Amino acid sequence: MQTGEDTDMRIIITGGTGFIGRQLAAELLGTGYEVVVLSRNPAKVAGLPPEVQVERWDAASARGWGALADGALAIVNLAGENLAGEGFLPSRWTDARKARIRDSRLDAGRAVVEAVSAATLKPKVVIQSSGVGHYGTLSDKVFTESDPPGDDFLARLTVDWEASTAAVAKQGVRHVSIRSGVVLSSDEGALNRLILPFKLFAGGPMGSGKQGFAWIHPADEIAAIRFLIENEAADGPFNLVAPHPTTYAEFGRTLGRVMHRPYWFPVPAFALRTVLGEVASTVLEGQRAMPKKLLDLGFRFRFPDAESALEDLI
Repeated sequence: MQTGEDTDMRIIITGGTGFIGRQLAAELLGTGYEVVVLSRNPAKVAGLPPEVQVERWDAASARGWGALADGALAIVNLAGENLAGEGFLPSRWTDARKARIRDSRLDAGRAVVEAVSAATLKPKVVIQSSGVGHYGTLSDKVFTESDPPGDDFLARLTVDWEASTAAVAKQGVRHVSIRSGVVLSSDEGALNRLILPFKLFAGGPMGSGKQGFAWIHPADEIAAIRFLIENEAADGPFNLVAPHPTTYAEFGRTLGRVMHRPYWFPVPAFALRTVLGEVASTVLEGQRAMPKKLLDLGFRFRFPDAESALEDLI
């Protein structure tokens, strides 16, 4: 393990081998930061620039990497089992899978707190991943950071997830929770699943189509995380979503228009619930949210609306 010299330029990323982590590492490296990514299997890591330092961790403690936190600028905690699973269709949330999803997040949070607690010179900021599922689901509500949490599985999960690293604030470390919407990507994730029916001329509303769809372009997600690292006024929760709240129907019509495909074939709610079980609620209920605190701090979105985002991605 190398500690380097310019520790105040060091940023440690847990979960840095995922889609967001890889892009964030490349962005930070390109702007002069020293980037350390933590991985359970460093030898198998791919898709990162060669200048990124990869260190082994067990995803549950600070063993082997904790010294890197001493004097670092930031720790960005993105670690946690994928909510949707690894297949094309989202995996069902069995009780066992829910436990793995929760434990993977809380274990990673405890590891971050352990590293910060042991550091003589504390990191300036811990960026804690979370999600807009924090607010639960209300079709007629546009959520801001001041709204209370909901009471479903995702809402309770995000409350515990954010709390897993909150103790660093008592040590003088700025603590920021990023409540991300769906991060769009034409290569993987939710957008890839949405595109397929349109390719087959079978795009259309899922359920009523009136449910909210909180999304963000990956370029804005990465830029916002960097903005929150660098802006010392940023503290507490931030919604990382596009600033124009939309519904699934509005987003779907825009997707069809960008792809030059019809928007007509409905997917009934009962069919989604039959295939996906409880996971279907994330699609059929959804939420709309505003990035109020980001906008108040002066962050500017490159892709503020669905049409500009989809034209860029597709």
